[in-house]
Amino acid sequence: MFQSFDTLADPTLGAPRLARLRTEMARVGLDGFLVPRADEFQGEYVPPSAERLHWLTGFSGSAGIAVALAERAAVLSDGRYTLQIRAEVDPAAFTPVDGVATPVHDWLAENAPEGGRIGFDPWLHTRAQTRRLIEGLAKRSAELVAVAENLVDRIWSDRPAPPTGPISVQPLAFAGETVETKIARIAADLGADAVLLTQPDSIAWLFNIRGRDVAHNPIPLAFALVPAKGRPTLFVAPEKLDAEVRAHLAPHVDVADRDALLAALDRLAGGAVALDPAWTPEILVRRLETAGARVVEKEDPVILPKACKNAAEIEGTRAAHLRDAVAMVKFLAWFDAEGHTGDEIGCCERLEALRAESGELIDLSFGTISGAGPNGAIVHYHATRQTNRRIDRDSLFLLDSGGQYRDGTTDVTRTIAVGTPSDEMRRCFTLVLKGHIAISSARFPVGTPGAALDTLARIALWKAGLDYDHGTGHGVGSFLSVHEGPQRIAKTGAVPLRPGMIVSNEPGYYRTGQFGIRIENLELVMPAEAIAGGERPMLGFETLTLIPIDTRLVDTRLLARDEIAWLDAYHARVRAGVGPHLDATTRSWLEQATRPLGRSSRP
Repeated sequence: MFQSFDTLADPTLGAPRLARLRTEMARVGLDGFLVPRADEFQGEYVPPSAERLHWLTGFSGSAGIAVALAERAAVLSDGRYTLQIRAEVDPAAFTPVDGVATPVHDWLAENAPEGGRIGFDPWLHTRAQTRRLIEGLAKRSAELVAVAENLVDRIWSDRPAPPTGPISVQPLAFAGETVETKIARIAADLGADAVLLTQPDSIAWLFNIRGRDVAHNPIPLAFALVPAKGRPTLFVAPEKLDAEVRAHLAPHVDVADRDALLAALDRLAGGAVALDPAWTPEILVRRLETAGARVVEKEDPVILPKACKNAAEIEGTRAAHLRDAVAMVKFLAWFDAEGHTGDEIGCCERLEALRAESGELIDLSFGTISGAGPNGAIVHYHATRQTNRRIDRDSLFLLDSGGQYRDGTTDVTRTIAVGTPSDEMRRCFTLVLKGHIAISSARFPVGTPGAALDTLARIALWKAGLDYDHGTGHGVGSFLSVHEGPQRIAKTGAVPLRPGMIVSNEPGYYRTGQFGIRIENLELVMPAEAIAGGERPMLGFETLTLIPIDTRLVDTRLLARDEIAWLDAYHARVRAGVGPHLDATTRSWLEQATRPLGRSSRP
């Protein structure tokens, strides 16, 4: 299994661990300490050795930060985790705070002790984050103090060792571009003497390598320096490299131990070094400044080329999605026949086994979200042995899952009717579907950012007085992170969408204590066909995901003719693409599940 269902949180441990942290704070003369959910690389997924926030507070979400002061403490996160944080954290020890409405720097501006000293680990906070913290604390005449050793590490006696996952070569057939060509592209327009790369997925893409250091993300935890002229250096634990990987890197890249990075930065005195302040740890920026280098702040130059998939990557992701669809359709057919008699964990296990049948599944792209009934309303719910819920009749079941294959990364959510759904369930589902269709069928001018499309997904819900507290879409990598920037469809999605980008389309609706609804496909940004009389070049989407949407939950009275036509056409693509890869029984189920709405007779 690529996932565990062990209980991750124990709220009772929060108070005694907080007390020990406060003892350490007092010992080194600090009035507070910050504990982010982050490692040195600022990734969404971190190795067990970096799960400091979880260890201290019990909160196991993928985004958040704890602030421990002498007299009070808080855990801040976003709307995805509103319900989860209340279940996992002891409120007597840590106050849950909406980190979107009140970012940590604003919370400190209101709560830090006047003139206090607030400690932080400069490996775990970026230059951009550090600036905001300093500005917030200044309002209390307080100081941000870097610590040489993380205070949580001092009291975490059984902290796991750092990961040493092996690195592998990403074949050119899937990468689509040689390492030499990629390096030349990046080095040609640095605007500096060198660039410091700190995002592992950027490094993996640039050098056509993949890793196994964190769950579900095939990345190596490493740093890299890429000069405008000369050979890049990869800073990585040497035990991760075998002879094949060394031979792959040798013509183009020097390899050094990760511990050699700081000394390498010292040797850049007098030069101009580009780095991304949104991703670079504060300690590395300070090291460059102390050495006398001129820091040039700019976006990681790999982010945009990585996001715009080339022809080989697009071909690979299409193949991965077809393979994944076969497994998902088998699961949905099984679920209709037997799944409603089981539970959340049983569904996770069944789906993972079906994905593995292809022989090409390398990992899941994230831990499966399998939410029955009210658990579906917890946006990033993860079933444990303790929370595992049986699937009740006449309810909704939300399943959000994906796979990592050597040729692509998948992510799909389906909401499934169990028994007879209520009229209210069908109404809400159809409103979400309208938003999903609006995104999928959108045409938009070249240069349009994701924020301009976000309203399309929400307008039907807004008209009904409803909404959801997460973005509509995130970028997706090519056998890399399932959450990839810079593109996103969200209220804050400022980056223009470009051909070759992959983005999710996943509006939802969540009724606390009752049910959750989300419909998610992955979309490939493509040039749109020319429109007669049109004046501007337009873009649109190709839907990559080929998995039925449950028509038993559709109230056709709420759909316009063109929306019904979209769903029927989509289901025709699913039948044609997936059907030939199924056995007769499953193919018969698919035919029934994808019948045009006007003739659907699914029970």
